[in-house]
Amino acid sequence: MKKLPAREVTGYRLVNSKFPPIDLFDDVASAEEFAALHALQALTNPRLQNEVGNLALLPPERIPFGIRGCSYVVAPFTHVNPQGSRFSDGSFGVLYLADTLETAIAEVKHHQQVYWQNVPELHYERFVFRGLKAIFDEGGLGDALALPIDHAIYAPDDYSVSRPFGDDVRRSMDGLRYHSVRKLNANCWALMTPTNVADIIQTTHLEMIWNGAITQVNHLRFSRR
Repeated sequence: MKKLPAREVTGYRLVNSKFPPIDLFDDVASAEEFAALHALQALTNPRLQNEVGNLALLPPERIPFGIRGCSYVVAPFTHVNPQGSRFSDGSFGVLYLADTLETAIAEVKHHQQVYWQNVPELHYERFVFRGLKAIFDEGGLGDALALPIDHAIYAPDDYSVSRPFGDDVRRSMDGLRYHSVRKLNANCWALMTPTNVADIIQTTHLEMIWNGAITQVNHLRFSRR
């Protein structure tokens, strides 16, 4: 698969607001400073492991210390969803980004709806998300836009082909650019390492309203532009 040339691009992501940023990653500028501060805080903070996640899943040299929003970049790799995702079987993390905020909303809305449909006693709920904007270099990523949208890795709800495909990508590339499955003519990225990210900030808050299905998506406020 062809690799993309170096180019700075912008991507968007939603994260649930119940998961706050991990200050420890944002308070230091190097792996050495992080190791020292982590050791110090571990003496007094029994919840530290839950906050920072499983550091064994992410080598320190891959953490982009010193960038804005470092914790937002690191979290998907240290707090891995054991249920997996399109390009992961749940044994490793992936940072998913979309070409626009609207694409990110479409992706998250779909997965939230699938999840909450399996909770029959939930009749009404409000879920709040942070909207993030990332600047990153897509150089070295594989370009799966060359594959047609009917390729097996784009199967809407069957990940049996895309997961081993993602594992192969992870072993040889920094990630993947691919067609969004939830928004027509839109693109996404699956970053297999956080090293390509130069900046990531919160730009908005959104809420999704569940009423037997996600019936509304509302912008609550913009904190930065």
